[in-house]
Amino acid sequence: MNINSNTKLIGLLGQPVSQSFSPSIHNYLSQKYKKNNIYMCFEIDKNNLENAAQSIKTFNMKGCNVTIPYKVEIIQYLDKVDKNALLIGAVNTIKNVNNELVGYNTDGIGFIKSLTDEGYNLKDKKIIILGAGGACRSIAVELANKEVSHIEIRNRNEKKAKNICNLINSNFLSKAHYNTNPVEEKDLKKFDILINTTPIGMGSKDCPIDININPPKNLLVCDIVYKPHETALLSWAKNNNLKVVYGINMLINQGLLAYEIWENIKTSEDDFEEIKNIYFNSLK
Repeated sequence: MNINSNTKLIGLLGQPVSQSFSPSIHNYLSQKYKKNNIYMCFEIDKNNLENAAQSIKTFNMKGCNVTIPYKVEIIQYLDKVDKNALLIGAVNTIKNVNNELVGYNTDGIGFIKSLTDEGYNLKDKKIIILGAGGACRSIAVELANKEVSHIEIRNRNEKKAKNICNLINSNFLSKAHYNTNPVEEKDLKKFDILINTTPIGMGSKDCPIDININPPKNLLVCDIVYKPHETALLSWAKNNNLKVVYGINMLINQGLLAYEIWENIKTSEDDFEEIKNIYFNSLK
């Protein structure tokens, strides 16, 4: 990579970001498609989020990704927001268009692709989602777009969970409700898919549910956490002979979509596989 005065900066804004795999995704893509970019992580304190957004203009950056915990709060500092991201109420991708910051959301679409690529049909499925942050909002909306029958949001913060349910119930045929209690064994029997959108398990052996629960045999378990590759939740699922979908698949898919927004190009299926190989090599 030849960095010079014409190199465009793309960033990741969040806290924490030090362990992010996103630089590997986007620096690989820039090298492959011969784009003079460099992607870097910026750990931003909440009090500096507005300044960070303004810096995208100040330094004429190509754009940014936004991660935990700023996907919702960042919206107030943008000039425009894509229709889908506005409905979701969360942004994970910012493009600098002639010094105007335009927000998009690729999380939900990236997650759905990680399921459909594995052959899963989502129509009429019943879903339980752990968490109620920006990723949950995006995933819930895209699940509703795929006509799932029911979505339950499990989160201790009643206000956040209720807001997402209102969003789904007001705009889609899918039905949504929330529950602030921990997941119990009897709860899982009602669902086809369990999705963890919380950071629980990131860099740790913590599990967002009780590992002593015996799940129904046909439950599909998904975790958007990608480090470690096999989280405690996914280990629990595999120990119970359940099918799983790994967080790295969503990360790569949403990253490819973000790169397409920044560069107005179409990436390839080969890119997904090559980036996945880079990811596995990074774990060695």
